[in-house]
Amino acid sequence: MTETILGLLRHGQTDWNIDFRLQGITDIPLNETGIAQARDAAAVIDPDDWDLILTSPLSRARATAEIVAEVNGFADAEVEPMLLERSFGEAEGMSHQEWLAKYADTNSVPGGESLRDLEARANLLLDQLAMKFRGRRILAVSHGALIRILLRIVSNGEFPREGERLGNASMSVFAHDGSIWRIRSYEPRTLHSDLL
Repeated sequence: MTETILGLLRHGQTDWNIDFRLQGITDIPLNETGIAQARDAAAVIDPDDWDLILTSPLSRARATAEIVAEVNGFADAEVEPMLLERSFGEAEGMSHQEWLAKYADTNSVPGGESLRDLEARANLLLDQLAMKFRGRRILAVSHGALIRILLRIVSNGEFPREGERLGNASMSVFAHDGSIWRIRSYEPRTLHSDLL
């Protein structure tokens, strides 16, 4: 049976990334470094490995996807609402340290999406992608919190490793064999030609 392949590419850097601020669903654009990271990732990505590009509706992911699509000769990226980042509610814009200091239980921030809710959405996303794109190769641009939870689900908690950050424009690849998803490759570092 033909596998369904899912490459999850994290968007490039934004100004809030530099300060380790919670971006969530706040629409923060790529900065110059983020644009360069998207171009570097696009240069490493082999267009023959992918059939289509999906993207979160947020501009930082869409801009990354559009750069990858343009460099590699793809049609425009298709927006997939389920690739949206986790909402951090009233904590959006706070630094990670401010968030932890103000909210002892980071799962219950007013207006935020709990990790349990995010996991339910991530499982639904995996199911939908496996059914809708069976046997296809999908490159999807999304966000750190969502990608982290998808990695945890599919790897049974093995990835990401304790304390490991996912770099902007990093990409891991999943495969679905018709019954389950598994990790095909895990790469938390920013894609760059030096990794080849």
